[in-house]
Amino acid sequence: MMVNLRRIRAPGRYATLLWVLAAFLAINGAVRLSLLGVEADTGNFAPLRLAAILGAGLLYDAVAASYLLIPFALLALAAPASRRGRLTHALLAAALACAAVVGMLFTAMAELVFWNEFSSRFNFIAVDYLVYTREVVGNVQQSYPLGAMLGGIAVASLAICWPLRKRFWRAAAAEAGSFSQRLAASGAVLALPPLAFFAIDQGPRDALATPSARELAGNGYYEVVRAFRDNDLDYRAFYKMVPLPQAEAEVLAEFAEAQSRARFTHAHHPLEREIVAAGPPRPLNVVLVSIESLGADYVESLGGRKGLTPNLDRFAAQGLAFTRIYATGLRTVRGLEALSLSIPPTPGHAVPMRPHNKGFQTLGEVFREHGYEPLYLYGGYSYFDNMQDFFEGNGYTVIDRRAIGAQDISHETIWGVADEDLFRQAIREIDARTGVGQRVFAHIMTTSNHRPFTYPEGRIDIPSGSGRDGAVKYTDWAIGRFVEEASRRPWFERTLFVFVADHTSHGRGRTDLPPENYHIPLIVYAPGIFAHRQVDWVASQIDVAPTVLALLNMNYTSRFFGQDILTEGRKHQRAFMANYLTVGYMEDGLVVELSPMRRVRIVEADSGKPVPPDDAHAQHFVDEAIGYYEVATEVLAAHGVESRRAMQR
Repeated sequence: MMVNLRRIRAPGRYATLLWVLAAFLAINGAVRLSLLGVEADTGNFAPLRLAAILGAGLLYDAVAASYLLIPFALLALAAPASRRGRLTHALLAAALACAAVVGMLFTAMAELVFWNEFSSRFNFIAVDYLVYTREVVGNVQQSYPLGAMLGGIAVASLAICWPLRKRFWRAAAAEAGSFSQRLAASGAVLALPPLAFFAIDQGPRDALATPSARELAGNGYYEVVRAFRDNDLDYRAFYKMVPLPQAEAEVLAEFAEAQSRARFTHAHHPLEREIVAAGPPRPLNVVLVSIESLGADYVESLGGRKGLTPNLDRFAAQGLAFTRIYATGLRTVRGLEALSLSIPPTPGHAVPMRPHNKGFQTLGEVFREHGYEPLYLYGGYSYFDNMQDFFEGNGYTVIDRRAIGAQDISHETIWGVADEDLFRQAIREIDARTGVGQRVFAHIMTTSNHRPFTYPEGRIDIPSGSGRDGAVKYTDWAIGRFVEEASRRPWFERTLFVFVADHTSHGRGRTDLPPENYHIPLIVYAPGIFAHRQVDWVASQIDVAPTVLALLNMNYTSRFFGQDILTEGRKHQRAFMANYLTVGYMEDGLVVELSPMRRVRIVEADSGKPVPPDDAHAQHFVDEAIGYYEVATEVLAAHGVESRRAMQR
């Protein structure tokens, strides 16, 4: 993988391109070897798999390098062959090469940081984060020794460039040949990127056996360009489809299997139906707390780490504890989409990040129709991930960091104020509204369980900034204090609390969609109203909204894809999950994975072992998965068309 730079020979000034290519391949090869060590998957060190990873990786590194060589090829073409032209070329090529080395090393550092956070090469999360530079740069500054890292890049750049300066200069100042010769040489180099673009796609990478092998074989530069290209991947163009009437029939059959008592009207939406409550209304306030990055593996009552969530475990023992709930995605914005829109996670951006993200039926809208004021409370600045635009555009009152005065902040990171400060603000907002007789639906999004994992000192027995365990325990402490403070308010006895995670802290795993990486807590707590009950059947994050409304015995017209877990969900257990490009459907111990190029894969949920595609039982679930995602795609497309027409009017 390493290249002996001393042996490089090439005619004239074009030798500089080989020096740059060698540096690029060497640095990216070192990154890949480092990630192999960090990943610590012993299966990747099997000789054949390791050779496949390194071979495919070298291929993608070379493809990415072809783009990097463009400015060097243009410079070699443009600089005249005269003595002055050769000197000019040498100066500019040397400066450009040094800048390129610094950029390569900086990108290598960024890849290592990104892998540490997401266990992945750059993807469209990285693309999104280029938009939110304040939060991302601030998070890196607070989480890593940025000064030392940049200093290390400077030292490493000097260590690479200085010993090679004389050889590079001689090459850069060498004879250049005639213009026609330079044109032919530069033209050949410039032809490489489009040739690579059309000749090499994801085939070599996707042929590898495991998700970790595929990620390790990737190249960060190549992947981020691909992420720009595929950010809003059109499901209809790239995923397996069936005729739309068949897809709609599949989804309706799922509700029939769940023995739904709803009356389907099909008036404006394929799933539009009238929900009739099973009893008299319960006009309760609702506080929904979506907890940052809290997987079931950190919740003791779900079999996770011991001692980190004593308050949530206590609420689970006193309220409704749902033990097999699965998040739809790996990011906060996916969790917000699932909780507010009750829709499966279609490929590309989550709905809040899309252009036509207003005018949907949301959980907040249903509450508003019943006389509630829906609030969205966030401890950071809600422009992040387009939260403010989405929630305000769908009828919520958004309250974020700007509403919290300096005197009310005990601690703050780049992501927002400490969770205890957010909860105090929530109590103030609920007090103000319930004090004048207004019922409230408050959706609160926490932030403290996020790198750099810092919080006010003295709250818990784990030092601030020491890792995720402390952040989880602090968030649990803040939730416990919030409920304790709320219990002193007159509105407490008329309030339903819902605690649910937005996603887990894990990314890729043994398969593209390992269910354990999506397993999250869901707890409904309303002492004196609902007795303790443990619900052990599989359900999805998109089912939270219909379940909450069912607990309140609320009549409404629904366009939600989710179902009431306690009634329909018991008879029809299934979950949805997605990563960046693969969307999935889990039912009866199987996971159906739908990927671009119309690929379909079925695996056992527990073991990850592939299931033969001709298995009739498994094929039934493939049809269901396609039905859900195709109908969701068509609903979003139709909404976009209506939104554009409304704007034109």
